[in-house]
Order: sequence, then structure tokens, then C-alpha cells
Amino acid sequence: MIRTLAKILRLFRRSEEGSATVEFVLVFPMFMVLFTSAFEAGLMMTRHVMLERGLDMAVREVRLNTGAAPSPDQFKEMICEGAGIIPDCMNNLKLEMRPIDPRNWSNIPRSADCVNTNQPFLPNRNFEAGTQNQIMIVRACSLFSPFFAATGIGFDIPRYSGDFYALISISAFVMEPI
Repeated sequence: MIRTLAKILRLFRRSEEGSATVEFVLVFPMFMVLFTSAFEAGLMMTRHVMLERGLDMAVREVRLNTGAAPSPDQFKEMICEGAGIIPDCMNNLKLEMRPIDPRNWSNIPRSADCVNTNQPFLPNRNFEAGTQNQIMIVRACSLFSPFFAATGIGFDIPRYSGDFYALISISAFVMEPI
């Protein structure tokens, strides 16, 4: 009986059948995590670039338009038109605009104010129209759901307000005189 078992084990050890399957099972999960992480990082980067573009276009419009300052909803609409790729932009975007004293930067909160999905109707933290020659800072925060939430970079992204991650864009400008 022991000889038979030893013979079977010897044959099993010499056999090369299934070796490709073992390699595949060991390597495939790593490649899938790499692929999903690359896809998630590319999507996140594209969304962030488009948010930056939308904010820059809206800030340019506000800065050069010497008429009345836009309301928060009008400003959001300008950003969403320029961003294009942001899903449900008007509901997932929260703005903050405030004047800045160039000699005292301490009045700017360190964390951005994002949409709270548990309480979606909370007002903007601060949205003040500036006066002539005043330095203004604008922060836009938009929430996104990871495409592959359980793998790779989608798993490691810091979450905000449930299962979302936040992308924040900041711009500063001077209100032009009339």
C-alpha cells in the first residue's frame, strides 16, 4: 500500500499537466487589480481635469463679466456646462466662494465643503459675491462613486459621505472694476 502511494506521488510530482493553470490562477488576479486600478485612476483623473476646466471657464466668465455677480445656481450651471463629463453635476457639486484678505489667509477653512448625501439640501458653506478689486477664492467639490469600488485603487480611495469620493477644485481671481 505504501509503495502504491509512493508511486502515485512520484508520478504526480513528475507530471507537468496543469502547470499553466496554476500560473494563470496565481497571476490573473494581480493583472485584474492592476487593470481596474488603472481604469479607476484614469476615470478619476479625467473627472478632475474636467471639473478644473469647468471651474476655470466659469471663473473667467465671472471675472470678466462686469455686470451682476451670479447666484450659486447660475455659477454651478456655468461649471457644469464647461465640465461636461460630470454625472448629475447640479446635484453632486457644491460651491464655496469668499473674499480673501491677502494679509491674512487664516479665514479660509482647510477642508472643503462637499454635498452631504445624507442631508442633500444643506446650503452652501459660504457664497459671497465680491466687490471691485477684491481677491476671491472659489472651491468646487463634487462627489463620485468609484466604478470598481471593491478592487485596487477604488478600494483605497478615502470616502466622503457614504460610498463616494470627493474631487476638489480651487481657483482664485480678482473681481474686475466696472
